[in-house]
Amino acid sequence: MSVIGIILVLLVGVVATHWIAKALGGRIALPLVQIAAGAIIGLTTDFGVRLEPELFFVLFLPPLLFLDGWRVPKQDLKDNAVTILSLAFGLVILTVVGVGFLLHAIIPAMPLPVCFALAAVLSPTDVVAATAMAANVTIPRRLLRILEGEALFNDAAGLVCLRVAVTATMTGSFAFWNSAGELAWAATGGIALGLVFARLVSLIKLWVVARLGEDTSTQIVISLLTPYGAYLLADMAGASPVLAAVAAGLVMSWVEVGGEALALTRIRRNAVWETLQFTLNGSIFLLLGEQLPDILSRVSAGAAESGRADLAWLLVYMLVVTAVLAVLRFAWVWVSVVIWLHRHPDLANGQRLPNWRLVTVMSTAGVRGAITLAGALSLPLALPDGAPFPSRDLVILIAAGVILVSLVVANASLPGLLRTTKVPPEPHHDQQERMARIEAAKAAIAALAKAGQKGEGKQGDAKQGDHLAAVAAVADYYQHRLSQLQPEPSMATGEERLHDEELLHVVALKAERAAIAHMARGHRISTDLAHKLLREVDLAEAAFQTASEG
Repeated sequence: MSVIGIILVLLVGVVATHWIAKALGGRIALPLVQIAAGAIIGLTTDFGVRLEPELFFVLFLPPLLFLDGWRVPKQDLKDNAVTILSLAFGLVILTVVGVGFLLHAIIPAMPLPVCFALAAVLSPTDVVAATAMAANVTIPRRLLRILEGEALFNDAAGLVCLRVAVTATMTGSFAFWNSAGELAWAATGGIALGLVFARLVSLIKLWVVARLGEDTSTQIVISLLTPYGAYLLADMAGASPVLAAVAAGLVMSWVEVGGEALALTRIRRNAVWETLQFTLNGSIFLLLGEQLPDILSRVSAGAAESGRADLAWLLVYMLVVTAVLAVLRFAWVWVSVVIWLHRHPDLANGQRLPNWRLVTVMSTAGVRGAITLAGALSLPLALPDGAPFPSRDLVILIAAGVILVSLVVANASLPGLLRTTKVPPEPHHDQQERMARIEAAKAAIAALAKAGQKGEGKQGDAKQGDHLAAVAAVADYYQHRLSQLQPEPSMATGEERLHDEELLHVVALKAERAAIAHMARGHRISTDLAHKLLREVDLAEAAFQTASEG
């Protein structure tokens, strides 16, 4: 099938599977529906997509990782940094070592470096799949943010460990210090290159806009190209392209709160990115399912590579590995929470042991996804001497089996666990939001006062009266908002002057935006709250601009 045909089938499949999942009432999670649909496509058609891992990584990872870095709440990321980094790096290394030795113990025919390679591809989790498994149940905010933050960074750690294991298999030797240095450069270099590249792009963009004006379509295309640029730059430098894309997204989030772009640009850009995220996530699971028939055709070869011809042993390996992954994750999370409770007794409220249900949810939510399969498929076909890469088919089979088992278990258990788990109350930031809204409204009123002063003496008496009446009407709107946020007497309503009011509303909204950006840059409010308030201002400004142009 041609490339255009493949793209069209994927797009239709994304829409159709979404409708099917809705029709099923959420009883079967969307990723499972998409995997099943992909498998049906692979069995009944000549779709024939050969999943090239390098191409897969370049096409799908940069925009999704960039968007995750852009959208993930930065304050939550900061508050949970220790937990997130311990899961993203500490748990990954524990998984690679623990599961690697376990695999070598139960499958002696699989060389130890290959066992470590399989463990490395199994270490990254898929937060998109995990949240989809519990789409109809509210996931605690802190738990969701930890899962999102972990998924931002553990892809990089897992893929670096995979590269080290493959190198050891190809060369027959393992250099610890070289591997440690490679891991350190991958992490620091990837983050640094992503930050610098994204910041440089934003500065060039602002310089051009200041001289040529802003074109919305151009700005959207630049935002789409930025993650690919950061990813490819880091890849060429031998650093982690995954972390570079994430870091670029974090910079984009910081640039966004500055409010430099037009409101219409931000609104359209958000719509484009949401559509892209929906399409790419669905396409990933459809492609994963489409690969299953070809993977199942290797069952006999995989069984032979394991040293046991009985196919039932393959199922045993998949179940054992899935269980060990869950146990390691449960133990790591349990110990992490115990340490946190002892270090923060004032916040623990006398609690000395973790809530086992929440820890179980964290363990079950660590499902594997398309990154795991792509990593397994990325293994070389042959060694330098021309011999076949050892146990390659077996690695791919076990990885695919663990993905399916973890998704099915999460789909069956997560909703029930979340419904019966007592969740600690989430911290509220109502006071910070009220303060930000009050300050933004005051900035808008101050801007209106300046607009009224500029209009004095520059128009005829009649026009000046209309202008001042419009100023009073818009100011009254903001005074009404203030009266709801804090007890203050409101001003009297003036006569409506529609066109002037619409233009003055835009003036006031721009002042609001500047105040919000100032508070965010001064760390008086979180970037997440700033994004929320800026989106409200953007939507309001776009509406008033459309009305005034009409």
